[in-house]
Amino acid sequence: MKKESKSGIIVFIILLLVAGVCFWYTRSHQNQDTARFSKANPTGNPSGYSSDSIDYKNSGKEYIAALYVEGVIEAANSSYNQKWLLSTINNLKNDPNNVAIAMYVNSPGGAVYQADEVYFALKDYKKAGKKIYVYMGPLAASGGYYISCPADMIYANRNTLTGSIGVIAGQLIDATELLDDIGITIEAVHSGRNKVMGNFYSEITEEQEEIMQSISDECYDQFVSIVVQNRGMNAKKVRELADGRIYTAAQAVQYHLIDQIDTWDNMINTLRNKELKIPDCKVIAYRYEHRQTFRESMFGIISQMQEKSIAAKLGIPLSVLNDMEKFNSYPAYLYK
Repeated sequence: MKKESKSGIIVFIILLLVAGVCFWYTRSHQNQDTARFSKANPTGNPSGYSSDSIDYKNSGKEYIAALYVEGVIEAANSSYNQKWLLSTINNLKNDPNNVAIAMYVNSPGGAVYQADEVYFALKDYKKAGKKIYVYMGPLAASGGYYISCPADMIYANRNTLTGSIGVIAGQLIDATELLDDIGITIEAVHSGRNKVMGNFYSEITEEQEEIMQSISDECYDQFVSIVVQNRGMNAKKVRELADGRIYTAAQAVQYHLIDQIDTWDNMINTLRNKELKIPDCKVIAYRYEHRQTFRESMFGIISQMQEKSIAAKLGIPLSVLNDMEKFNSYPAYLYK
């Protein structure tokens, strides 16, 4: 036991030293998220483009913005940043050289709030008389489909999965029995019987389920109305399709959720030649890039060590603990 105690103290000291180094490094090397305005390759293929930086405002010629939306739609993560995306859309709207957006979507969706912000930003972009074409990557589901709806045309790869029109209002975990088994008691001092609803240490009541269901229903109605308005579909038909399931690209075309199955290159050529009538129109890629700091990297390692320790103490697999941590406590258009 003494050896275990000493080793535990040593590990703790090491973690403190690492944390100190991370803090010093971050303070002395401020490293911010970046977004590069980069030249797309001649064909405009999403999987291959140059990272040569250019100043798009001084390009002097009309261009299509290949705008990449990838990852979970939320405030910020390693592949997505809401502030960057909204700012980019707004800048494109106000740039006289920009004539259209070709938006590449590869996302399982995300938060209702952020998805709706992107939706309105794209609708505002179209008010400037500019076109939006969407190309769906491997997955453009739930919120990924939601933000695709303002497009003049929606294209998809033949292997795309889309749809998942539905809402997760929040995920409530009741771990009271588990805590009882391992002898842990948690008391939250609060006012208002539903103030701590959703915490894993409290039992879920029927009233709380009704509260969450009402939120879900409201967000669901909003999603359905978005599809009806933008896809020109009957509300009853949309509700039949909107049971949360995902659809293949072929099924999505059949149900009029998307317009065409084709390649990115063919979509760009159609946009250039038929829609814009500018055959030599350039394509410039806009892709958010998060540069992980040394501090983030080290704290990620520390966090993983802590999670393994917690999972071991609770007697559950680490994968189960990770799934619990990923549960969203906010309304989400998210495919899981």
